[in-house]
Amino acid sequence: MGKDEPRRSCIGCRQERGKGELLRFVLDPEGRVVPDIAAKLPGRGAYTCPDPACVRAAVARKQFARAFKGEGRVAPVGALIAEIRLRLEERIASYVALANKAGKVVSGSDTVMERLRRGDRLGLVILTEDISADIGEKLAHLAERYQIPCFRLLDKDRVGALLGKGLRSVVAIGESGFVPSILKELERYGNFLDGGAVDEQNPRV
Repeated sequence: MGKDEPRRSCIGCRQERGKGELLRFVLDPEGRVVPDIAAKLPGRGAYTCPDPACVRAAVARKQFARAFKGEGRVAPVGALIAEIRLRLEERIASYVALANKAGKVVSGSDTVMERLRRGDRLGLVILTEDISADIGEKLAHLAERYQIPCFRLLDKDRVGALLGKGLRSVVAIGESGFVPSILKELERYGNFLDGGAVDEQNPRV
């Protein structure tokens, strides 16, 4: 966070943080309160920490209504949290798709395993949530050996579709400018998971 970054208060816990550390919400054209994951949508914004507990507190205390001066419809808290998680996943997926178009992605368990053992310059490994336990464990151990961040996210169908291929259980992003952006979004996604674990090398349990 830059020292001159504007600061905002979480409407759930009231803690003040830099805008870049918070989740932003706006009203969509239909007047619904929606998460603005990229923080670029027009209009007045309200902010919470990237924590489901703060979102729940904001809904329970009707803080979104206060922030938007009585305007806007808020979905049931479970649906709102699910929408935030989905949009966080979509943002990560969009970066992976861009990296693929730039030729920075390799995929498939055999290919990624070979690249790891060969010592290729990989910046990030993503395992799908439905990868086989045995293969996932081997890939995670290899990534750890070579000190490459390794995360678990999405499923084989989704990853394959992003790459324009069939089912894919693992992708690796070569060292590039995409890696820091994806890592930042993965960290935010992991922080938001309610007691889950996304980082294979730093599990949140």
